[in-house]
Amino acid sequence: MSGNGTRIQTYEDFVKVHGLLLAASGLPRSLHYKLFEKLTSETFDGGAYFQVEPCEEGRQRRLVLTADSMPEVSSVFLVDHAWTFRLSDAYKQLQEVPGLAQRMASLMCVDIDLNSDAEDGEGVSQENNSKLNAMDVINKEVNDAKAKGCDNVRWLELEELDIDDDMLLSLDLSAKFPDLLALSLCGNKLGSAEIVVQEVTKFKNLRALWLNNNPVLKNCDSHMEDAILQRCSRLEIYNSHFTSNFGEWALGFCGGVYDKDNLGCVNQGDFQLQNVTSLDLSNRCIHALVNKAFSPVELLSLSHLNIRGNPLEQNSVHELLEVLMGFPCLQSLEVDIPGSLGSSAIEIVESLPNLTLLNGVDASKILETGKNVIDSILQPRLPEWAANEPLADRVLNAMWLYIMTYRLADEEKIDETSVWYVMDELGSALRHSDEPNFRVAPFLFMPEGKLESAVSYSILWPIRDVHNGDECTRDFLYGIGEDKQRSARLTAYFHTPQSYFIQEYEKFYQKLQLKNIASLPMKSSSTRRLYCSDGRPLCVYTDIPQVEEFLTRPEFVITNEPKDADIIWTSLQVDDEMKKATGITDQQYVNQFPFEACLVMKHHLADTVQKAYGSPKWLQPTYNLETHLSPLIGDYSIRKRDGMNNLWILKPWNMARTIDTTVTDNLSAIIRLMETGPKICQKYIEHPALFQGKKFDLRYIVLVRSMKPLEIFIADTFWVRLANNQYTLDKHSLFEYETHFTVMNYRGRLNHKNTPDFVREFEQEHQVKWLDIHERVKGMIRSVYEAAALVHPEMHSPTSRAMYGVDVMLDSSFQPKLLEVTYCPDCTRACKYDTVSISGEGEIIRGQDFFNYVFGCLFLDETAHVSPL
Repeated sequence: MSGNGTRIQTYEDFVKVHGLLLAASGLPRSLHYKLFEKLTSETFDGGAYFQVEPCEEGRQRRLVLTADSMPEVSSVFLVDHAWTFRLSDAYKQLQEVPGLAQRMASLMCVDIDLNSDAEDGEGVSQENNSKLNAMDVINKEVNDAKAKGCDNVRWLELEELDIDDDMLLSLDLSAKFPDLLALSLCGNKLGSAEIVVQEVTKFKNLRALWLNNNPVLKNCDSHMEDAILQRCSRLEIYNSHFTSNFGEWALGFCGGVYDKDNLGCVNQGDFQLQNVTSLDLSNRCIHALVNKAFSPVELLSLSHLNIRGNPLEQNSVHELLEVLMGFPCLQSLEVDIPGSLGSSAIEIVESLPNLTLLNGVDASKILETGKNVIDSILQPRLPEWAANEPLADRVLNAMWLYIMTYRLADEEKIDETSVWYVMDELGSALRHSDEPNFRVAPFLFMPEGKLESAVSYSILWPIRDVHNGDECTRDFLYGIGEDKQRSARLTAYFHTPQSYFIQEYEKFYQKLQLKNIASLPMKSSSTRRLYCSDGRPLCVYTDIPQVEEFLTRPEFVITNEPKDADIIWTSLQVDDEMKKATGITDQQYVNQFPFEACLVMKHHLADTVQKAYGSPKWLQPTYNLETHLSPLIGDYSIRKRDGMNNLWILKPWNMARTIDTTVTDNLSAIIRLMETGPKICQKYIEHPALFQGKKFDLRYIVLVRSMKPLEIFIADTFWVRLANNQYTLDKHSLFEYETHFTVMNYRGRLNHKNTPDFVREFEQEHQVKWLDIHERVKGMIRSVYEAAALVHPEMHSPTSRAMYGVDVMLDSSFQPKLLEVTYCPDCTRACKYDTVSISGEGEIIRGQDFFNYVFGCLFLDETAHVSPL
């Protein structure tokens, strides 16, 4: 972005100032002038071409073209931003900005009560009238049968009639209807398994029995079902599920052949299945599909088959594919992937060459795109909320289905935190399509020619010909293909096949379980003291003020010339480019190791530990979202299914000071936050050890002399970092930095706590011995560096000596958890405060000597105020 301050008066000015933005937006050049005209005149004319309509029973909106037609790339429209915010400010703004929560709730369709339908007050509720109602239904069924010339009622629906156990006995149904084929008692008050079994098993020809939504199903075990199936030997459908005895009748029922008006022949097949073209067997709890009735001979005309949601574990993939290959007309198949036909859509299509559609997707497109998991009938994620839930809370939950993001930048720097925004009602009504007819892009208009004057809009233009009445759509994941986990990322907006992601998690977890390297042996020191042959002090070049100020030992002297130094101690990366620019050689000692990124970048740290140990207890479950989004979704799904805590923390790969770090239990939020940069997602420690009710973590200083053999030391100086607020898991607190984060050097109020005071008070509060905790922490830190030494032997360098910050949290059982490893940590606090050694003899450690003993350990083979690990 240019900051030349040119006021936009002509189209040439506009292009000069906004050239990069125009290119980044993707707007075709032919529409640039139209955009200039609309921006300078503030023309919002979308209302003349589009209309917003409710859909999904009022829980979503869609955008429809009302103009006669709109050719591809024929116009561009301005879309206003209804809400622009930083994530940390979202809750506060919804509370404080007048009308904002109401507008957002309306725009996101969460301003209505889900169960607002009033109870029907006209129903008869007296218990003594229930029998009468049931008898009314029975009499009507008898009369209807007689009118059709039938002596017997064979299909009886007695649903939601408040029938209880006593009434079921008094109705004596088996005496009235001995030839019953189908009986539905759904939604009644039956509670006794003994009475239900006694009554329903009197029907010897029963093919279908529905007891759904009766208390008896909650109160009994499998004995009732076993008893019914044993005594009703012809039963094919029980509570909407197929029994193991299913055959022609059950298939005919699902194929629309057999119903109340066409019950079929009781005793023998009548070949009506041969006319079935579409068969929906989804969610029927079918364990074995292949039988005499389900065959190409019986279902000769079958062209569409849905077998989703069935275990089918009694048939092998080969058996199922073999029988499906025999259906001559089968062109469309819906099946779980992964599932009974395997885990690859490509393999299914290749095995069934006559298929034209698999899960609604063209078979040729599946082969062309190479997608193994496909599902075109994904149901949209619709936010859920309680009737008494405040609008602000509803919006915070629903907004991840609507918000979009950008990050501001000028010639000098990029903003550390992203801006999120919600398009106005028109823009927010654009729903997703893999084949959209419109495209949307954010655009910053700078009327004064500089960033300070910028106004943010979105721009909307057609990328296909659109006609009157067509729904207008955009691709929510524009530019994101399968190489960037497109199918998994759709989970932010749709209910994707959960079984696939659970399977991916199980594979990921099993792979971790196979890892567990042995510890490296402790070896005596092999590094030697540095000294100059002529007896002069060692020259140190540094760009760190504390080193320059506090490194006061006579063995060292500060130099301003990197090429003259024996030791380079810098906060910058010493790469080939820097060496060339400064004259640094490979013979000089530097305070960094090759490929130390395997420790100091969060995704590499997790990868290093996982490659070495799998999933040690001291590392929370951690996923690199750029590569392992699918197993993360699987882990989240299992936790949700099992009612476990599902709070996660997202951390950028390589940002310090908790910048762009978020705590959330919203899966859509986790996935959408990938848009603000690469991140790891880590299970949040929801039950940390607390100090006087507040969260804290510990910063340890680790000194590394050598990676091969491993020579590491932990400084006796460590410090505690305290949150400012009392810890809580209240969902509103997740937006409060000073509740969930502990680094207050840069944000919030820094309350320094002297380490000896903290240790003494912590021991008193929790009745623990700190030295026990300290030993566990030391063991964990040793393991971290062992992992790096074994997984990345390329870290070894004889001219490297380094200091790292290792951040540790304790859980409520006082077990250490690794948070992160920091290169060249900020040691302001270590230099500022005197402290007492916790693990030594209690001697005073003067803050101003901190770098004296750090350099003494690393370069002079000393061990004052450090402990070997």
